[in-house]
Amino acid sequence: MRSKLAGLPLSHKISGIFILANLMTFIVDIALLLSINRMSVDMEGTYRENSHLNVMLEALDGVQRTMTEYLNSKSTDSLSDYYMSEQRYSELAQELDVKVSDRAYDRMERNIHYMSEDYLGMVSRTIEAKRGRNVERYRVSFEEATRKYEYIKAYIRSLNEEQFVSNSVKYTNLARRFRKLEIFAVVVMFAVLFSSAFVITGIIRNLIQPLGALAKSAGEVANGNLEAKLPESTNNDEIGRLTVAFGKMMVSIREYIEKLRMSMEKERVMQEKELMMETHLKDAQLKYLRAQINPHFLFNTLNAGAQLAMMEGADRTYEYVQTVADFFRYNVKKQDELVSIENEVDLVDNYIRILNVRFSGDIHYDQQVDERLLKVKMPGMILQPIVENAVNHGIREMGDKGHILLRVYRDEDRVFISVKDNGKGMSREDIDKLIGGEWRYEESAGDSNGVGMDNVIARLKLFSEREDVIQINSEGKDMGTEVVISLPYVNDTEV
Repeated sequence: MRSKLAGLPLSHKISGIFILANLMTFIVDIALLLSINRMSVDMEGTYRENSHLNVMLEALDGVQRTMTEYLNSKSTDSLSDYYMSEQRYSELAQELDVKVSDRAYDRMERNIHYMSEDYLGMVSRTIEAKRGRNVERYRVSFEEATRKYEYIKAYIRSLNEEQFVSNSVKYTNLARRFRKLEIFAVVVMFAVLFSSAFVITGIIRNLIQPLGALAKSAGEVANGNLEAKLPESTNNDEIGRLTVAFGKMMVSIREYIEKLRMSMEKERVMQEKELMMETHLKDAQLKYLRAQINPHFLFNTLNAGAQLAMMEGADRTYEYVQTVADFFRYNVKKQDELVSIENEVDLVDNYIRILNVRFSGDIHYDQQVDERLLKVKMPGMILQPIVENAVNHGIREMGDKGHILLRVYRDEDRVFISVKDNGKGMSREDIDKLIGGEWRYEESAGDSNGVGMDNVIARLKLFSEREDVIQINSEGKDMGTEVVISLPYVNDTEV
């Protein structure tokens, strides 16, 4: 039976509880109502006999009065009233109990019944004598009827008083019983109320308890405890199915989290490996890019120094060779470390000196450098290749009219280095190709250190870890070119 109830839908269970509670209350109310109705009938019947006797007295008086009126007036109306009064009293007398009994009241009612029949007969004879104008006869009959009337009237009053006393006792007992019934009804109603509340509360608690356990488990899960104990389901209703579904969901979540954890662990290991590979790759790329120095540049430079040594005295030759030595010593020394802007600017100075020796001072070079920014770190061999490109591809064919301006300045959290020439300029298409790594300068002459713009851009991107590290501006042919590189500003006083 319990298993069948456990399988019922929740709506049927709640409806059953409601019907059961109302049915219990209805049965108790009907029982109390029937008891009260029965006692009310008993109380109403207590004075019914007294009421009947009082009505008989009124009807008896009516017969006597209408008879007297007719005897005095002998009118048709008085005769009609008499017949109506006589019929009414006769009907009331017939209702009296005439059965033989040992009860005094029954004997008295039987006597009144028979005396009433005699009285009505006397009245009828009196009326007939009056109508027959038999004066002597109707006078005698009238006197006999009047005596009988007085006797019946006194007899009815006596019976009425005795019954009233008896009925008063009955009424008192019935009233006492009615009060007890009221108390009993109140007690029963409270008993039904509390018992139904107890039963319904127990049933509802049995229904809601699994839902409360489920809510508790859900609260623990919401607080992050995925190992919360799941409630057991013994019912097959909506709550039971919800509990089972919640349990399956928690198992699935745990399995998914475990799979996700293992996947993240594998991904972390792979990321670590990729990071190490990326670090090694960057290091290799930097070393590879730094190693791309064209030996032709070194040979041509040393050849120029040898020629100068033949033409001039040893002092200038020494200064020139020393400058060249400093130039290449910088390249070798800074292969595996960052440098300062100051180091890069000094390298550009040495480079310009070397070129002016080779080209008889045709290159005009100026600087606008914020000395507060000289200690900012940057990759090595960045500015010299940019200046070299400005010379070789911008002002080389201009003779002594070529000019290069180097500026170092700061804007908010970025440091900018500008190399501007007044040479041939560049088209927008060539600029896009150069920045995108799709275009190369012709270096067949061999008069280059081999570090091209693609090399510079690649190393700047690796250093800054962003794409917008270089900007090339040119207003068109013969309008010059400006190359601006962007570095992060770090207030570091160490070189």
